[in-house]
Amino acid sequence: MVENSSVADRLAIIEVVTRMFVYTDQRRWSELVGEVFTAKVDFDGGFGDGVSERNAVDVVEGWREGLADLDAIHHQSGNHLIDLQGDAATVHADSIAVHVKNSASNGHTRRFVGSYDLGTVRTPEGWRVNRFHYHLKVIDGNVDLT
Repeated sequence: MVENSSVADRLAIIEVVTRMFVYTDQRRWSELVGEVFTAKVDFDGGFGDGVSERNAVDVVEGWREGLADLDAIHHQSGNHLIDLQGDAATVHADSIAVHVKNSASNGHTRRFVGSYDLGTVRTPEGWRVNRFHYHLKVIDGNVDLT
């Protein structure tokens, strides 16, 4: 039987992961920094830049710049598997992302399918993401949105 505090923690962890995707889609950059991430993030964006510890502000700024030309962004995550160990947890999540650029002449969308290995920690402000590793499985559509 799962303890009630464990259930509450698991729901809070899924909530912060969901906020990460929804805030990105809604371009709520300051809230990503203030409500989702710890100040430093063990980061691997999954596109060959390697793993490094990065400031959350820099991660979010990179996303803001990289997604600026898009007309719409949608992330959907699921299959959340949480390994809760006291005040820390690892999270596996599968995801699909769609990027839309209406002015692209070779198709308006590109789709990413992949999974995330996330780390979360309990802070005085609630659960926060301190590890973000993306594993791309498939990209299709107009990959360069040209």
